[in-house]
Amino acid sequence: MSDVAASDFRHPHRFVSLDTILRLRWLAALGQLTAIFIVAHGLEFDFPIIACVAVVGISALLNLALQIAFNPMQRLEPAYAAALLALNIVELAALLFLTGGLQNPFSFLFLGPVLISATVLPIRMTVGLGLLAVACASALVFFHLPLPWDSEDPLVLPPIYLFGVWLSIVLAIGVTSLYAFQATEEARKLSDALAATELVLTREQHLTQLDGLAAAAAHELGTPLSTIFLISRELEKTVEGNDQLASDLKTLREQAQRCRDILAKITQLSSSGAPFDLMPLSTLIEEAVAPHRDFGVAIRVRLAVAATREPVGARNPAILYGIGNILENAVDFARTTVDVNAWWNADTVEIVISDDGPGIAPDMLKRIGEPYLSRRRSAVEPHSARAGLGLGIFIARTLLERTGARVSFANRTFPDHGAVVRIVWPRARFETEEPTETAAGSAD
Repeated sequence: MSDVAASDFRHPHRFVSLDTILRLRWLAALGQLTAIFIVAHGLEFDFPIIACVAVVGISALLNLALQIAFNPMQRLEPAYAAALLALNIVELAALLFLTGGLQNPFSFLFLGPVLISATVLPIRMTVGLGLLAVACASALVFFHLPLPWDSEDPLVLPPIYLFGVWLSIVLAIGVTSLYAFQATEEARKLSDALAATELVLTREQHLTQLDGLAAAAAHELGTPLSTIFLISRELEKTVEGNDQLASDLKTLREQAQRCRDILAKITQLSSSGAPFDLMPLSTLIEEAVAPHRDFGVAIRVRLAVAATREPVGARNPAILYGIGNILENAVDFARTTVDVNAWWNADTVEIVISDDGPGIAPDMLKRIGEPYLSRRRSAVEPHSARAGLGLGIFIARTLLERTGARVSFANRTFPDHGAVVRIVWPRARFETEEPTETAAGSAD
């Protein structure tokens, strides 16, 4: 999968449904009414009940109007979702103004709308909502009605304590929102990269199916075309003196032969394996290496001679694509040579792909294979920006690991330079892995 195609996954549109926002607003209204009832009738504190109920009532009327006017399941544009969350902040500020400002322990609910924004909205809107929440909290330090409390023993909090509450709200908004945004963004990146992996695997499965269909068609059509060719050739011998008929039969024979030649080419193209053909390890490596030759970089393939027979496995698009992608990456960054070494024994099958390029940055070695992680530069074009999005290696690693392989990355030992990718399968898994298993895994 190219980095250009993968860029569609890098910046997904972010939408949140109106139903989600309305559910949160109804929950907030219910909680506010409950708090008002408990303080007024349970604790019997004096505060402007009518004004507080009016604020909650306006919020509930707005919820009802939105629920009637629009389809609750429609996706809101980020700007509209941010506007509703901003309204939540303003409504909370109004209630806190009527009930003691930052002295009210519910002042920490300013975090709620900002955290929701951090998980579903672009960062610029989250920053805007965070600034609005901080501005409201700052205003409430100086402007608010008294905190509902026992009139005979009023609660008086020192200014330094109120400043600490304000500071803790500001820090909580900043730190928790940043954490929520980073965690959500990481999950979103992983989800998008896995979606890209599924698309690649589906494409490879379709290509394999077309390959098998072409081979089957060539096989089925070969016999009738051979019959047509033989009959037309025999008829040519029996129509001497009829030049027109002889010419037509010759044309028929030539076209039949042409069709046979075309089918022969299709058979040759499909001879690399129908969907369930078995492939020795050497054939698998050669098929993966072939498209990357003649790019100015020598690819040296070495197979170790072992005491056991050569491993033979089903032709698996996931393995072919994964190895091919790693090879393409090695060719891109190699200076002159890419080495592909393979060996096996009774328990394992191992392929090692190495290049003589600049290698992998030390700080990236532990993270290599994560989605959207790419800082290597081409040895041929060291100052180019061809770092891509980092999806290629992620997809290759995911596909190979689904077939039971362990994939590890390292650099060559000094004074040599270059990257080394080691792919190791349990031999039993390599020889039994079939494309149908991979396809089933992609559906999970």
